[in-house]
Amino acid sequence: MKIIADLHIHSKYSRATSKDMSIPELVHWAKLKNIKLLGTGDFTHPGWLQELKKYLKQISKHTFEYDGVKFILTGEISNIFSRKGKTYRVHNIIFLPDFNSVEKFNKLLQPYGELVSDGRPVVSIDCIDLVELVNSVSENSLIVPAHAWTPHFSIFGSLSGFDSIEECFGKYAKYIKSIETGLSSDPKMNWRLSKLDNITLISNSDAHSPQNLGREANVFDIDDNVEDIYSEIVRIITTKDKKKFLYTIEFYPEEGKYHYDGHRECKICWSPQETKKYKGICPVCGRKVTVGVLNRVEELADRQETEIVPQNVIPYKSVIPLMEIIADALNLGKGTQRILNEYIYITTQVAAEFEVLLSLNEEELRKKINPRIVEGIMKVRNGEVDIFPGYDGEYGKINIRWDNANITSQETVSKPSNQLELF
Repeated sequence: MKIIADLHIHSKYSRATSKDMSIPELVHWAKLKNIKLLGTGDFTHPGWLQELKKYLKQISKHTFEYDGVKFILTGEISNIFSRKGKTYRVHNIIFLPDFNSVEKFNKLLQPYGELVSDGRPVVSIDCIDLVELVNSVSENSLIVPAHAWTPHFSIFGSLSGFDSIEECFGKYAKYIKSIETGLSSDPKMNWRLSKLDNITLISNSDAHSPQNLGREANVFDIDDNVEDIYSEIVRIITTKDKKKFLYTIEFYPEEGKYHYDGHRECKICWSPQETKKYKGICPVCGRKVTVGVLNRVEELADRQETEIVPQNVIPYKSVIPLMEIIADALNLGKGTQRILNEYIYITTQVAAEFEVLLSLNEEELRKKINPRIVEGIMKVRNGEVDIFPGYDGEYGKINIRWDNANITSQETVSKPSNQLELF
């Protein structure tokens, strides 16, 4: 059974998140996208933990469910600590098997930070000590460095991190079997580091609103007779089981907020080569620019981009979210009601988002969907897009290369308006 899994999300108790990040609303949007498995996120927050216990039904020893969507227990923490006089900021995703383990973990974590203030708490614990703490709670646990390349808060971040997993986690590096690539990098970029060849690369949305679920995700093949999905997912990730880990679903990394270098306030957006040319100094304000993900990968890589793909890698597929394709096709803002209505029509009357983006052929799509939108879907599949990289907290922009830039008002919906009254 093929399942799409988004294992790193947040709740309404995290800062800068939508108030709609509740279990019922998450499940509603997961179904629109055909996501079968979610990480809970934020299990360190007492309010969210209470809601998880209220809504989730335990269906096996380590797996939970709400209204047909399965959940496993995950949470992200922000490790901010000093080592040898230097301050590091590393975000980590914690996987734990059951509520008893979560409660033990939260109790041990409390002395290091205030868990109530944020669903992703800031804790003053070294990453080395974190592994020891997690392992003391459960052997059936997993730690995955989150969005591994983000400049400010990640294991390899240009402003906050380390040059290797071994440097970060010391004697416990052997327990780090996976990293999350993040929105601003993709697997191909990570393949340039030979020291990551045995590391499983996972991709998740890090969603702060229900609509952003699945903007990155993982696709697993889980046997129908597997009851303990949590333990199977942990096994697949830790052993890098290529037969069961089919592929990841990726943002175009250029669309991520930190792909290129630059200064958002000064409108400076640079490639690594331009940053080197200007010695990293913004010509507008005279300060150092924020060094982005691509530059940092270049710094640590020991392979050229054109070299052969390493053995034992997990494949990936790059997509643009359906809402963005619709907005580009109809030349309207992504947040408008018309775009949302069109999205709801497609995902409820045609097929779920990932089936539309990845599975249905062009003939099937054209039977029920506006041909302009279908054209956009097919062009994204073929990589016919122009990309303007994100930098210094500013999302990048991806434009589809349309054959005909004109669009008439008659082409702006897939079906008559009475069939769009679904939201």
